[in-house]
Amino acid sequence: MSITVLTPGLLTTIQDKGRYGYQKYGVIVSGAMDIYSMKLANIVVGNDENEGVFEITFMGPSLKISRGNLISITGADLSPTINDKKVPLGRPIYLNEDSILKFGRGINGCRCYLAAAGGFDIPGFMGSKSTYLRAKIGGKDGRALRKDDVIEIGNKGNISLEIIDKLKQINENGSFTSAKWYVKNPVNIDDNVTNIRVFEDRQFKDVKEESLDKFFNSSFSIDIKSDRMGYRLNGPKIQFKRSIEMISGEVSFGTIQVPPDGNPILLLADRATAGGYPKIAHVALCDIHKLVQLKPSDRVKFQKISLEEAESLYLKRQKYIDELKRSIKLISI
Repeated sequence: MSITVLTPGLLTTIQDKGRYGYQKYGVIVSGAMDIYSMKLANIVVGNDENEGVFEITFMGPSLKISRGNLISITGADLSPTINDKKVPLGRPIYLNEDSILKFGRGINGCRCYLAAAGGFDIPGFMGSKSTYLRAKIGGKDGRALRKDDVIEIGNKGNISLEIIDKLKQINENGSFTSAKWYVKNPVNIDDNVTNIRVFEDRQFKDVKEESLDKFFNSSFSIDIKSDRMGYRLNGPKIQFKRSIEMISGEVSFGTIQVPPDGNPILLLADRATAGGYPKIAHVALCDIHKLVQLKPSDRVKFQKISLEEAESLYLKRQKYIDELKRSIKLISI
C-alpha cells in the first residue's frame, strides 16, 4: 500500500516528534511544528503517537491513496476532500477504493497533518523520520515531497486493524467510511488577535518596565520573513535596562529572543541548537499548537503566567492524550 504525490502543494514534508539527543553535535531537533495535532492524527488511526506524518503547509497537495488504507487528518482545516467529497477532521477514515485526496482553501490555521495507519516506510536518520530541509536529511531524501513521489505505508498494528474492522461493519456506500466519533480539533485561530501564554525566561527582569508593559498590553504581527526556524514579530520594540553581552546558550521550542533591533523572535521547530540573544520569555507548551498555526500578518498578544501554571497546563494536556489512547484501545476491542 502506498501514497502517490500527484501535485506536491506549497510545502509538504514528512515529520515526526524530531531528532533528539544530537544538539550537542550541532544537529537541530526539527520535527512537526504542531506536535499536538501530529500526535492526535497518529493516535486516531492506532499508530504510536510519534510516528511520521505528512505536514502540509498553506496549500495542500493532491495525493492518490490506495484502497484499504486507514488515514486521519488533524490540525488546520485546509478543506480536504476524497474523490470530491468533504472529509471530516479528527476521525479515522477507511478508504473503500483507490482515492484522490485533495486540499483546497484554508479555513482556519495553516498546517495540517495526515497520518496513515502503519506509518510511512522510510528510513530514519539519527532516530527520526523528520525532514530538515536546510541540511537535506530525513524524510523523503531530505526534501519536500515532489510530483510522482511514492511513499510506501508500513504494516498496520493490531489497534489499526481493529479500527478498520469496526469501520467495515458500518458498510457505507462511497469512497470512504469515517467513524462517528472524533477528537476535537484544537486549531481555532481568532480572526483578530490570538492570545498566547508565556512565562519568564532568564533575561526577563532585565527588560525596562515600560517595554514589559507594551509587551503584554500590545499586539504583534507575524512578519513575512518568518519560517519553520522562527517567527519574527513586528510591534513595540523591546528595550533593556542595560547593555547585555552574553555568550550563546540553550534555546528550545517557544523561546522568545530579542536581537539588537528590539523586535522579538519566536524560535520554532527548526531553531538553531543555541542562541546568543537575550531570552525574555518562553511560550507555554500548551499554546505552541496555536502559535504555529498563525500566518504572516496574523496578530498575537502575550499573557503572562507562572512556570507552575505552564507545567499544570502541560500535565492536563498529557492526561488528555493518555486518556485518548486508552479510549482508542477500548473502541478497538
